[in-house]
Amino acid sequence: MTLMENISEVTEFILVGLTDALQLQVPLFLIFTLIYFITLVGNLGMIMLILLDSHLHTPMYLFLSNLSLVDCVYASAVTPKVMVGLLTGDKLISYNACAAQMFFFAAFATTEDFLLASMAFDRHVAVCKPLHYTTIMTSTVCALLVTGSYICGLLQTSIHVALTFHLSFCNSNVINHFFCDLLPLLALSCSDIYTNEIVLFTLAACNVFFTLLVILNSYLFIFIASLRMHSAEGRKKAFSTCASHLTTVSIFYGTTIFMYLQPTSSHSMDTDKMASVFYTMIIPMLNPLVYSLRNKDVKSAFKKVVEKVKLSLGLNF
Repeated sequence: MTLMENISEVTEFILVGLTDALQLQVPLFLIFTLIYFITLVGNLGMIMLILLDSHLHTPMYLFLSNLSLVDCVYASAVTPKVMVGLLTGDKLISYNACAAQMFFFAAFATTEDFLLASMAFDRHVAVCKPLHYTTIMTSTVCALLVTGSYICGLLQTSIHVALTFHLSFCNSNVINHFFCDLLPLLALSCSDIYTNEIVLFTLAACNVFFTLLVILNSYLFIFIASLRMHSAEGRKKAFSTCASHLTTVSIFYGTTIFMYLQPTSSHSMDTDKMASVFYTMIIPMLNPLVYSLRNKDVKSAFKKVVEKVKLSLGLNF
């Protein structure tokens, strides 16, 4: 006997999706397929480059490879189901599949919070304490930061999923969203969701407060250190080192705060859907582009791989 048989009569949910307009189904399918393809190629390509090039075996790129892995997982938890729905019109998702989708998306999105904070700390040490960088950012410290990020994401999401799927969904099984996100499920429940809302707001606020505190504190010290640099070249190098990370942080946290740090009653589902497209599909696609386009090391590693492929294939152009 499964959990759903004990708690609720609901055995499956219906995802409303992004739109009912038939003329938009195929164009949206093509757009999301392209986005998902770029996401997989970009993030998996980034992981492969980091693995293949020994010059990228540094703490910064350890964090970046894990960021790419996280983006791949949580994009894959959502996008393929959306694509199937657009192509076939199948909007059904089983109770257990809904719980699994919510878990994998939320766990790895939360993990990204902590990875971004770890990356900010790494940049702070690199710019402010360059002579002590190798003694501070040891392999043990990096492993603890990465492992801790995953543990925080998995534990917090386990709490949310357990609380959410102990609710009763006796009034309706129609989710006004394109995937099983926490807020639409809370809106659907006929149980008292006060505890769920308090836990959601508390954990989300703590996550954002702690990680943003680390990020802002790190960049404050980086800014102060850069002002003390006598050469313009040194200041330019310090800021360029951090530009990609700052871009990612701004996009990710802006969307997260908009989505999860406001009362459930103030949410507009149509607005939330648009924001959700951004952070479930667009951000995972943008991250590898942001880091590769602005990063000389990644560009150099890519050129080396291309040259090796040419040589192995006997191509001279």
